[in-house]
Order: sequence, then structure tokens, then C-alpha cells
Amino acid sequence: MYVGRIVAVGRTRAGANAGLYRVSSRSFPNRRVVEIGGRLAVIPREGHEADVHKNPYIAYNCLRIAGDWCVIANGSHTDPIAEKIGAGVPPRDALVASLLALDYERDDYDTPRIAGAVAREGDTAWLGIVRRDGLLVRSFALRAGRALWIATYEANEPRGDREVEFDAGDAAAAARQLIDGPGFADLTNPVTSAAALSHGRGFDLASQVI
Repeated sequence: MYVGRIVAVGRTRAGANAGLYRVSSRSFPNRRVVEIGGRLAVIPREGHEADVHKNPYIAYNCLRIAGDWCVIANGSHTDPIAEKIGAGVPPRDALVASLLALDYERDDYDTPRIAGAVAREGDTAWLGIVRRDGLLVRSFALRAGRALWIATYEANEPRGDREVEFDAGDAAAAARQLIDGPGFADLTNPVTSAAALSHGRGFDLASQVI
């Protein structure tokens, strides 16, 4: 099944909180995630830089750390969400305000904007989406060994029953879970993924490319 981009929040069996992101794409598969200034960004692969002139939505920061919070999202709304949370705005309000302001993408598919926020410590995380037909933002309780996810297509509603097994010893393994882990391996057209895993006083970051 093709679900497009994926945002997930989870907790390892050892109790580390995680923010996760995956690009699945049929139209622009030549992309990768790189770390730039402590942020993870989706950019075209070498030789495909001109793709950004074909579609303005394919390059963006997909994961940012804002104080004790990790923000993951599928577009330019990553930045205002992170900046608002960094300024002390509650995660729910930051998600609602930023998703509402930027709205769904005006591409051929009316692609929704999705986002998540998870704290370095604590038992609650957030998932949100703005679609052509509405805006939904919900909080979820984190459980050890489980991850919750939302996608741009098909699985495009934040729901507590969309939960999969999740575990990783480091951020690289966490990013890999979005590619071939339980609940994700059967989702088609994977391109690249990103992850932040809480550790000590911060988050470790990593990415994977198909």
C-alpha cells in the first residue's frame, strides 16, 4: 500500500522516546535526508538538484529539536512548529497554529501537511494533520516498544489504534525501522528516513537512504 510521507512517535523498550519520519514517493524518489546545522533536511540527491524547480515542496527541514522537544513534519511547517515550541508555546497550540496557517499543499494531489512532536522525557506525544477537508491534532500516551504513526494518504488521521511494534538501540536503527520494521515494511516506495532518539540531555539524530 502506498501512503506517501509518514510521521511517527514512539518509545523503545528501554524507554527512549523517538521522533520518526519517512519519505515515500512515486514522483520524486531521488532524495535523501542529511544533517544541516543540527537539523535533518530532505534534499535532492546529487544530480537531481533541478527537481526543486519542478516541485517546491520536495526539499525542507523534516526534523528539528526545540529545547526538550523533537518536531517532525513533511514540509516547511517543521520550522514554525519548532520555533513556537522553542518559544514556550504548548505543542498542541504550535501544531494547530502552524498547520492552519500553511494549510495543505497546493500540488496535484492536495497533499496534506502532517506533523508530530515528542518530548525527550514524558509520556505524551502529539500527531496532527491538515487536509483539504479539515484539521486534526491529538495527543497520545507513549508505550514502551510501540510507535504511533500518520501518513499523507490512506492513513491520514491521528488514531490510537494505528500502533506498531517499535524498538531500536540507536537513532540509525530507529530510522531503519521506518523502512523495513514491523508495520512499515509493506508500505511501498520508501526513499529515505530520519529519526531522533532521546539520550541523556538531548536527542541523537540519524538518517537512512534506500
